[in-house]
Amino acid sequence: MSPMVYDHDETASLSLTVPSDAHDQRLDLYLVAQINTASRSAIQRAINNGSLTVNGQIKKPSHRLSTGEIIAGLVPHAPPIAAQPEAIPLDIVHEDDAVIVINKPAGMVTHPGAGVVSGTLANALVYHLQQQAHALPKRGGSSRPGIVHRLDVGTSGLIVVAKTDLAHLRLSEQFEARTVHKRYLALVYGALQE
Repeated sequence: MSPMVYDHDETASLSLTVPSDAHDQRLDLYLVAQINTASRSAIQRAINNGSLTVNGQIKKPSHRLSTGEIIAGLVPHAPPIAAQPEAIPLDIVHEDDAVIVINKPAGMVTHPGAGVVSGTLANALVYHLQQQAHALPKRGGSSRPGIVHRLDVGTSGLIVVAKTDLAHLRLSEQFEARTVHKRYLALVYGALQE
């Protein structure tokens, strides 16, 4: 990624050229993958309010990128909050030397950030791995150790977490290539309108 220059504690200047492997990706999703110091909603706000532009023009977060476009502007910046070990029970579905699969309950935040520093899945994972004397993976950073995907706070379901850097790399590649098959079940009350 091209350099981000930190102006002060709340924003950073960004200037990057869209590489060929990002062609046709959504602007917001591409930036979320590139910038680990801001949430997706913060990046979308920056795009919508014109703080981030593409070739000097304001675009929608859903804008499809073209190779060579220049994304520039100010990015919200908040230093990542390291996940602190907390003895939170985990519903472990599978665990081996490389991965752990956890059934995340609705209401649990996946990782610290945006005013939530405790009670997260990442905090529970740090504690669990420390109890096993297992080194934390470096990939994912201190706020998201081993986490390669997430579920929204209101969503329950399985989360696959890497226990090694190699597993994190391979899982990340699979999620990026969309070879991971996901299945969702939604329960609704009342009749759905189109």
